[in-house]
Amino acid sequence: MKKIFLIIPALAWTLAATAQQSLTLSQQQARDMALQQNEDLQHADNARMQAELDKQIAFNAYLPQVDGSLMGIYMKDQKLVDGKVNIPEVYQPMVGMTYLDAQLKMQMHGAYMAGISLTQPIFAGGQIVASNKLAEINLDCVKEQARKTRMQVLADVDNAYWTLIAVDQKVKMLEAYKRQMDELYDETKVGVEAEMVTEHDLLRVGSKQSEIGYQLQKARNGRELCELSLCNLIGAPLHTHVVPTDTLIAPTTLSGLSEDISNRPDMILLGKQVEARKQQVKVARAGYLPTVGLMLGYTAYGNIKTKGSFTYDAGTQLVNEKLNGGGITGLLSVKVPIFHWGSEFKKVKKAQLELRNAELDYQKNARLMGIETRQAVQNLTAGYLMIETARKGREQADENLRMMKNKYDNDFCTLTDLLDAESQWQQARSNEIEALTQYKIYQTEYLRTIGALE
Repeated sequence: MKKIFLIIPALAWTLAATAQQSLTLSQQQARDMALQQNEDLQHADNARMQAELDKQIAFNAYLPQVDGSLMGIYMKDQKLVDGKVNIPEVYQPMVGMTYLDAQLKMQMHGAYMAGISLTQPIFAGGQIVASNKLAEINLDCVKEQARKTRMQVLADVDNAYWTLIAVDQKVKMLEAYKRQMDELYDETKVGVEAEMVTEHDLLRVGSKQSEIGYQLQKARNGRELCELSLCNLIGAPLHTHVVPTDTLIAPTTLSGLSEDISNRPDMILLGKQVEARKQQVKVARAGYLPTVGLMLGYTAYGNIKTKGSFTYDAGTQLVNEKLNGGGITGLLSVKVPIFHWGSEFKKVKKAQLELRNAELDYQKNARLMGIETRQAVQNLTAGYLMIETARKGREQADENLRMMKNKYDNDFCTLTDLLDAESQWQQARSNEIEALTQYKIYQTEYLRTIGALE
């Protein structure tokens, strides 16, 4: 029984330890883990392989196609001749008469035909060339789509990572604030006992203490949610306790921020869409043009039998022949479209309208993405200035709190002044944390908008 009571606590401790795993992560490590497990990127990789196969399939249209065929035949006996037939004059001296009675039939009981053919397209109106270019454009689009997905994953991870750091530092700040308030509460309680301060002051400190406790619990709950979001992105167990390491943020001086969006995947995809529409116009125009193809083949046949008899004045001659053989065939095919009720013209017109729509989409979205990039530059610049402002405010709040504590200890200021100074310090420190982490998020978003996040 004693062993059981010893095992149960040990087992409970083990389960508790495994239920809350700890994971120390840098920003780059979080990025790598997210890229490795993200399902959208795995889909993108499969799409890339499919596009490569499509490109190879399109190229095969240039090459000759080789096909084989094999056919077995079983057919009821077919009468070829039944009755009087006229013998050509060239054979009349052999048989001695003009007419004879013939009974002749063909048997195909297990006859076969086998062949092999080679087909080579010579000219297809430009469809093969256009199809290969379309396949190449599709492969480029798939790669850019994968790059776009990759950058979005990195942006999501960075956002979750820096948000977790912001909330984590706010939790630590509130914990420090709570310790200060606990010390002040103890000092005020001693003052009440010594009748140096009033009960009203103690209640005010206690009320502030409760308010900080509420804010701290709220911040801890927020940290758990941020942790859950990051774990979901990096593929870690959802109960993992994440400890970020990149907590020291040193923003770099901003200079020469580019607004060039030509390397952005969205812009490249729109450009590829225009190129694809141009190739589709060429495919539609190919309907006007002739197509030329060459086919070479060899066909063998066998087990075809003819049976019967020829009766004439010299007697009866029996026929029992078995046909086997084969031969080479060649075919040059030229197909010229003449009149299709205007269908080909309408196809070209439709393709041209789709091309125009693609060009309009390119112009519209280029303008919108330019605005988005301009906003990202402004946000990043404003974020840098906010850091400087928040840092100065925090330094002033630190100094103000230090002075108020000294004055309060020497009875040169009231409790209200001290509580106000501590509230200002809390707000200034919170502003600095938000400014620093928001700057990092703005930086990631700026790199994404110009296509340079990777």
